[in-house]
Amino acid sequence: MAFDIDKYAASSERVTWDDLDLEHFKKNPLSPESLRTLRYMADVEYHTVCYTRDLLTTPSHKEGDVSSFMTMWNREEFWHGEALAAILDVHGIKVDYDQLRANRLKLGWRDRLDPVKQGLLGKIVGSDFVAVHMSWGAANEYSAVTAYRRMAELEKDPVLAELLRRIAQQETRHVAFYVSQARERLLKSKRAQKLTRLLLSKVWAPVGSSIMEVDDVKFVFNQIMSGEAGRKAAAQLDQNISKLPGMQGLTIFQKALEGLGVNMGPTGSATA
Repeated sequence: MAFDIDKYAASSERVTWDDLDLEHFKKNPLSPESLRTLRYMADVEYHTVCYTRDLLTTPSHKEGDVSSFMTMWNREEFWHGEALAAILDVHGIKVDYDQLRANRLKLGWRDRLDPVKQGLLGKIVGSDFVAVHMSWGAANEYSAVTAYRRMAELEKDPVLAELLRRIAQQETRHVAFYVSQARERLLKSKRAQKLTRLLLSKVWAPVGSSIMEVDDVKFVFNQIMSGEAGRKAAAQLDQNISKLPGMQGLTIFQKALEGLGVNMGPTGSATA
């Protein structure tokens, strides 16, 4: 079924948490490990504006549905960051914009060159770039949904679980858009399939890898994706991507987690 972008835009809203009892955390604080992971998630959500900036230099911004979606997507992701920051704040962890800006400045030329690289790639590839963008976005959003759900299961705090459930629910709509767009565009172009498969298999990395410290990336994914449950979740993510035209057999999630040293059990190794 095609994604109804008009319905999505009309119903897009900020994730709510005003009705949740955040004071609950003063008597029931989250573990330091979970707070570190939540901080990672918040920083990644706040960084969405930079991803949007980069993509505005590519052919994607010329597509009406894609531009409409990216506007709403950026807004919703910002509020995800705000919601997570509210929980961190109760624990005495401040997420302020000066620090976020400082973290981006630490990326140096890598951050400044990203829009240029995206723009050049878009010009070289042409319209097939949009298929890559949509497939890449599908992989990222699939993993975001899984990460939030896994975090809720691991921490088992009812207030946190409810907030993460709400965030994950919005992320599922992002998945639906990206998958719908990717499938449609990949079906139209074998060239797009080959290019997308190449970039996903050789370049794709877990969300946050390009902006966070390596130790933080390893810590977070070891926390939320280790063990048998993590292995099954990673395998399911790979199955989801494999359903896209031309992506059969890809194991980008399992390979990425293996590369980060995540212990997913004896059968967690990538096979393709």
